[in-house]
Amino acid sequence: MTSDVQRYDVAIIGAGINGAGIARDAAMRGLKVVVLDKNDMCSGCSAISSRLIHGGLRYLEYAEIPLVYESLHERICLRLTAPHLVEALRICIPIYKGARRGPLLIRLGMIAYDLLSIGKTVPRHDMLSAAEIQEEEPGLEREGLRAAARYYDAQVEFAERLVLENLLAARSAGADIHTHAEVTRIGVTDGAVDALDYVDADGVTQTVRAKAVINAAGPWVDEVLGTAPVATKRLMGGTKGSHIIVGEFEGAPQDAFYVEAAADGRPFFIIPWYDQYLIGTTDIRYEEDLDHVRASGPEVDYLLAETNRVFPKAELSRADIHYAYAGVRPLPHKEEGPESAITRRHIIKANKDIAEGLISIVGGKLTTYRSLAEQTIDKLAKLQRLRLPKCRTRDADLPGAFGIDRARVALAALGTLSEQGIDRMLRVYGGRAAGIAELCSEDSGLSRTIDSEQRVVAAEVVFALREEFARTLEDIVFRRTMVGFDADQGRPMYDAFAELAAAEAGWDPQRQAQELGGLVAYADSLRVE
Repeated sequence: MTSDVQRYDVAIIGAGINGAGIARDAAMRGLKVVVLDKNDMCSGCSAISSRLIHGGLRYLEYAEIPLVYESLHERICLRLTAPHLVEALRICIPIYKGARRGPLLIRLGMIAYDLLSIGKTVPRHDMLSAAEIQEEEPGLEREGLRAAARYYDAQVEFAERLVLENLLAARSAGADIHTHAEVTRIGVTDGAVDALDYVDADGVTQTVRAKAVINAAGPWVDEVLGTAPVATKRLMGGTKGSHIIVGEFEGAPQDAFYVEAAADGRPFFIIPWYDQYLIGTTDIRYEEDLDHVRASGPEVDYLLAETNRVFPKAELSRADIHYAYAGVRPLPHKEEGPESAITRRHIIKANKDIAEGLISIVGGKLTTYRSLAEQTIDKLAKLQRLRLPKCRTRDADLPGAFGIDRARVALAALGTLSEQGIDRMLRVYGGRAAGIAELCSEDSGLSRTIDSEQRVVAAEVVFALREEFARTLEDIVFRRTMVGFDADQGRPMYDAFAELAAAEAGWDPQRQAQELGGLVAYADSLRVE
């Protein structure tokens, strides 16, 4: 190895929510950290959840009380440290005749949920009669309706931004972040990890030295372990989950709904999200290609049918779907039993059978990423006999939580954004939107809006490339500006995005056309036929 090889205390493989949270915690405790991901940040499992910050009400059925308690208290933490990204969400559970879960069982679950979330920042549950819920939600199926329960959890509208802000915080604490950097070898010397090889975004093989490696690659954990010189047994056995996104429909609910499916008794959500409705999820075993997971026809039909059953005036069909997304949960391998019974608890596994200093993360929920990160770095410190400061992430605000009022004033002063546009930018960037306004003041041409509703300014493209690790048009559209999740996937803006990115990044016409083609292909892959 050459003398200019970078040396780190810990290398983290995977820039999803767990990897980002671990990087933030480790860097804030003074460790020298590098993060590597073969794709963009939050381009795998973290992006395919139901976008909830929740306690996991149904985990009570499987007696996973510690997980529910942990989740509910992490919800409190995120509501306080990321208020621009995590908001309270009221959820209704309709209870029908013949359902597996009757009013008494639901009521007991609600009471337990409240008791486990002492100190919460949202109201307690309430129970409604059939008449009361029908008055508030007239589109709800009336036949067989016995009662309803209503409670609060929280929603993270853009999980991508939550991941990004953890990476930004890690970078501010000294971490190096490399996306589009695929790890090809875990180096082991004398029974301990000592290096990683990876292929960077330009196709060049690079090497970093590291005293420890944390494998937070989600469903790809086993693939990453396969790059080490010693074989190990299978750890991952994820299940596939799919969601569909539709627009406003007749009889659509005001609140989110948590419904027991008639087909299999499994609960699923119908959630107001990003001025649309998010419906999901499914839960089926999956053994196919992890890099190309798509919602299947049967899954789509299942979600449509169950939604139409509960909201019969909707009459939703495939033509009403704006797009769909799917992915694989990074659950522990289990040969038999129902998918829903596989534990959602995370496992922090020291891979001593491969090498000292190698840790793999199995499982993990979006809601509990921060506590998982704290536990991981505590375990690393114990294994390597490190004397580290205590974790500080519980009370430390994420970057966008600062200066939101100042950002609003700065955006309004541009004079180009509509009120809807200002609100959108604060939902996406929080206080960091002030940085975009500053770019506009430096170059007035960047303050122009590039959409008919005056919601998106040109400076956002430059900001994504300069400040937010974006390298491709797909990164910018789907995981920075978030316009890829508009009902039309932001397609009318694609050419403008490509021109702005090419000018900033120095792309030649061939690269610009290649990026535009890749963006369209990705957007098309989310469409449902």
